[in-house]
Amino acid sequence: MNTPQLQGQVAVVTGAASPRGIGWATAKRFADEGACVVVLDLDQNAASQAAALLGPDHLGLACDVRDEVACQSAVGQVLNRFGRVDILVNNAGVSQSQRLLDSTQQDYDLVMDSSVRGSFNMSRAVVPFMLGQGRGAIVCMGSVAAQRGGGILGGPHYSAAKGALQSLAKAMARELAPGGVRVNAVAPGMADTDLLIGKIDDAGKRRVAEGVPLGRLASAQDIANACLFLASSQSAYITGVVLDVSGGMHIH
Repeated sequence: MNTPQLQGQVAVVTGAASPRGIGWATAKRFADEGACVVVLDLDQNAASQAAALLGPDHLGLACDVRDEVACQSAVGQVLNRFGRVDILVNNAGVSQSQRLLDSTQQDYDLVMDSSVRGSFNMSRAVVPFMLGQGRGAIVCMGSVAAQRGGGILGGPHYSAAKGALQSLAKAMARELAPGGVRVNAVAPGMADTDLLIGKIDDAGKRRVAEGVPLGRLASAQDIANACLFLASSQSAYITGVVLDVSGGMHIH
């Protein structure tokens, strides 16, 4: 029997309480591979319930990643409970489909702050410990919308936020590599999660799938598997990449 890939490691996954979301699928995948997982979400009850579903060795915490103090506090609680943090998945974010002239300043602020500021805050909170232990892995959740210039469901402010997050991952990768910390990003194609509710119907999903070379939308599990690869020792010599997980929707 193979040794679990993340045995003895502590992984923090933001925005991970939704049962049909990429964050939850990633948290579950990590737990199955032996990690102690910390589920962060806006709602404490939802985070606690999600962690409880993973098992007694896991933790759920409320955290608004847009708030630097909240991020520092959450990481402090993780260190108090587990004594370490090895993996961070910056998954929290907001998707909006409004076009340029239909969106507002408030829309822009919400989308940019949740993805970019939130990932900046969480990374700054965990990196000192990772550098102190000489190792760590950070995975940021980008999007094929940033890779191909929108054109799916996200508006231009969403594409911009994901593009900024992918650039942040690359810059952190270059800066932190000498300290043993790897940083990569995943760029999912359209994934069949609750984020699609109210934005596209089943017929629309089928039309999108027809344009994907592999013939289907991504599942949350597809993206979780990519996150596992980038967080594990399988990718020990990989840093600063944006890994497209789009079924061939974007090939470059």
